[in-house]
Amino acid sequence: MTGNQASAGHLLRLIRDGRATTRGELQSATGLSRSTVGNRLDQLFRAGWIRERTAPAGSSTGGRPSTRLEFDPAHAVVLAVDLETRHGRVAVTDLTGTVLAERTGPVLITDGPDRVLDQLARSFPELLAEAGSAPEAVCGIGLSVPGPVDWGTGEVVQPPIMPGWDRYPIRERMRQAYAEHVGAADPRHRAPGTAGHGPEALPVLVDNDANLMAYAEQRVHYPDCAAFLLVKVSTGIGAGVVVDGEPYRGIDGGAGDIGHIRLHDRPDALCMCGSYGCLAAVASGRALAGQLTAAGVPTTSGSGVREQLAAGQPDAIRLARDAGRRVGEVLVTVVTLLNPGVLVIAGDLAGTPFTTGVRELLYQRAMPRSTAHLTVATSRLGDRAGLVGAGAMVVEHLYAPDRADARLAAVKPA
Repeated sequence: MTGNQASAGHLLRLIRDGRATTRGELQSATGLSRSTVGNRLDQLFRAGWIRERTAPAGSSTGGRPSTRLEFDPAHAVVLAVDLETRHGRVAVTDLTGTVLAERTGPVLITDGPDRVLDQLARSFPELLAEAGSAPEAVCGIGLSVPGPVDWGTGEVVQPPIMPGWDRYPIRERMRQAYAEHVGAADPRHRAPGTAGHGPEALPVLVDNDANLMAYAEQRVHYPDCAAFLLVKVSTGIGAGVVVDGEPYRGIDGGAGDIGHIRLHDRPDALCMCGSYGCLAAVASGRALAGQLTAAGVPTTSGSGVREQLAAGQPDAIRLARDAGRRVGEVLVTVVTLLNPGVLVIAGDLAGTPFTTGVRELLYQRAMPRSTAHLTVATSRLGDRAGLVGAGAMVVEHLYAPDRADARLAAVKPA
């Protein structure tokens, strides 16, 4: 390892990944001298990003007790936001994704971005106080939204269920709302290692909800799965793909938008995107709510369908299983193309009837080679998956080696 690949940011990556957690291991992994490793670590200690911990009793083979280097997840916090069509979740998390404080409340995405983002930001001060975190400790904001996102700009692009959000400057408006409700932070009191991130420059990252849910589930529960697929079925239908630990977004954020694949036998089904025959118009939570209402079981949304399923309503169970089969039809192609090791079903319909329907079609129609090593499961993070993914997105962005080095350059020596 030479040049910039042996920078403090790269040493931090080795420590965070657990590949090198002592000075000696860092020397071996990088080829750097003991003094150079010490200088790099001094940068990380000054920033407050790492700490030393004495190895547990009994682990030493004699002599002085060994110490281990580890990332300090408490030196900063993230504000994570998970926006759905009818409600929003906001949380303060530490840098490992542990939720320190959380709020869930009604939010109508149809109210438009300006009003919705301001409404979400109003909860920031109370949440930070509950978490025992000063505003100066906030290193970034992560936002999960139910629409396709251009990763480079952070803008939602032609979202079928987010009227008024197309190309809206979400990042800039969220920074403004943060400053309005939390207040401009005094840089003299900023947490170590977060220099240069006042409200006017606070990192705000935005991504599609299915992408972030997939990212969270894969990192937390399936870290060894190199090809991971998550399908969220709520008001709409979307998929998130994680390959080699990184979300796959496509060239402009459109990857995984399977809800708008056309079904040849349902040309009468009008989708929210304006087209007919889309999978979401037939098998989403919104579609099932309409079908239940037509059958004499008034239901207004995907969350209402979830309530009917929890109550064991027979029509809801039948329709959910049928919807699972329709989604399974599309997933036969997706699974054959991607060959994932894990498929997770998430969202309002992520229960036994729907998942059973998906499995039936997958194992019936897909080639045995495509499903021989496939695990089909429901979400284990549940309603927190979007929050966890939003927080992880911010942390991985800020502590990636090159960006970490740039941030460390702004930390003045004591």
